[in-house]
Amino acid sequence: MRYLHTMVRVKDLDKALHFYCRLFGLEEIRRYENEKGRFTLVFLAAPGDLARAKAEASPCLELTYNWDPEDYAGGRNFGHLAYEVDDIYAFCQRLMDNGVTINRPPRDGHMAFVRSPDGISIEILQKGEHLPAREPWASMENTGSW
Repeated sequence: MRYLHTMVRVKDLDKALHFYCRLFGLEEIRRYENEKGRFTLVFLAAPGDLARAKAEASPCLELTYNWDPEDYAGGRNFGHLAYEVDDIYAFCQRLMDNGVTINRPPRDGHMAFVRSPDGISIEILQKGEHLPAREPWASMENTGSW
């Protein structure tokens, strides 16, 4: 058995791609459009996973865009995605500078949570050892739930 991907339904594909690719740093690996089923699938990979994702089609994040509008709630929700980054403080600052709310700031130099434009909770983890506490992060309060 091996991990393939996590699927997330999105309401606005352009807005989702801006968030996941331009702001979060993922790259599009492949795309599948199904006119009969009226949906588009876009597979994304983290920079450190590109070679493997291109060769093995995993690990990926699958964005599913249904062409007919639909609200996703109840049983269509799930926990969170998780990504490891080289510098959690710099990564969170870049997101904040681009209007993303940090729901759980990286006060401990190890973990933070944000939400995508579609409300998907994303855990950001520091690669390797925790970074030393750094202001303004160390004294920041949570701005929401994760």
